[in-house]
Amino acid sequence: MERQKQITADGSHTLYEPVLNVTYHSVHGAVQESRHIYVEAGLRWWMDIQPVALNILEVGFGTGLNALLTLEAVQERQLTVHYHAIEPFPLNDREFSGLNYCAVLQRPNLALPFRQMHVAAGNEPLAVSPWFIVYRHLTTVQEFRTPQLFNLVYYDAFAPDVQPELWAWELFKKIFDAMVINGVLVTYCSKGTVRRALIEAGFSVEKIPGPAHKREMIRAVRK
Repeated sequence: MERQKQITADGSHTLYEPVLNVTYHSVHGAVQESRHIYVEAGLRWWMDIQPVALNILEVGFGTGLNALLTLEAVQERQLTVHYHAIEPFPLNDREFSGLNYCAVLQRPNLALPFRQMHVAAGNEPLAVSPWFIVYRHLTTVQEFRTPQLFNLVYYDAFAPDVQPELWAWELFKKIFDAMVINGVLVTYCSKGTVRRALIEAGFSVEKIPGPAHKREMIRAVRK
């Protein structure tokens, strides 16, 4: 069953997944939510501390919004990013081609890179800009294998009550082992069970202010 586009409060699209009965983003604003959690609390926080080329892992590529906002942000600094995105159920052409993110951002120049991200061959590097290289891994996080170590992880899987297997400490330990020392993981989910699983996996965890209509989110560091 095809995923359905919906408009969120800031005018940007999300998708409704009918099989799981969930949306990909907050109905209070897809762009504002993703920018707050992954760009401001993750990418920019990391760049302010270590402003060098970095490797990013996204668990749950989905609509590609997090990748698009990251591309927009790194172009300002011409920072080289290798962006690895795990997505076992990629969108089809009809689902991603009508997403309005570039229009909402007023960045029509990003429309081609955004499309390229969605059609990139699995596991093959694709430079969508001189500073942004995308690797699309069409597999599950459980099956994902790479020798790469990551500076920053966007953990954007569906919520624990929908996909609890993606929030277990064993999976977080796998992510932990694939990160550099002082690497950072950010996620929208601040449930106590998630915090405890991250701590058990070895992370130092803090709860920080969340996006609009969400009190808290998590930022975790591999010490």
